[in-house]
Amino acid sequence: MARVLVAYGSKRGSTAEIAEWIGQTLREEGHQVDVLAAGAARDARGYDAVILGGGLYARRWHRDVQRFARRHATTLRAVSVWLFSSGPLDHSAVERDIPPTPNVARWSARLEALGHATFGGRLAEDAVGFPASSMARSMAGDFRDRAHVEAWAKAVAAELG
Repeated sequence: MARVLVAYGSKRGSTAEIAEWIGQTLREEGHQVDVLAAGAARDARGYDAVILGGGLYARRWHRDVQRFARRHATTLRAVSVWLFSSGPLDHSAVERDIPPTPNVARWSARLEALGHATFGGRLAEDAVGFPASSMARSMAGDFRDRAHVEAWAKAVAAELG
């Protein structure tokens, strides 16, 4: 059994739910898991593995995830790390493997991550703020696929042993 931290950055709650799905799946596979917002996670020490994920905004990870990664980079390089992103407002993330954005790819290299997955995002029709409200007119919907997220989490759990 591994002790795992799932830390996430989420602006509207969609990525937070994905992190919870990952945490639940890892628990079902026998691991001890803490799921925390990256802005609230105080430390990465004491974990065997860390899964770090964030919503994508203008092709960049949520700022809280980047701050967490920067602050804990030394610790993260010493444990098993996987990354995930959420954001495509279509079904492309289920249809094919989407590589990390350049911003996330740099974090992957810096943290020596063992893998990355991109999951679909969610945008409510009544989203407020620019550019979300503008995008919601034509791109609103929930494009997350829980089975896809759970299958990825099970693969991570298998690598943890």
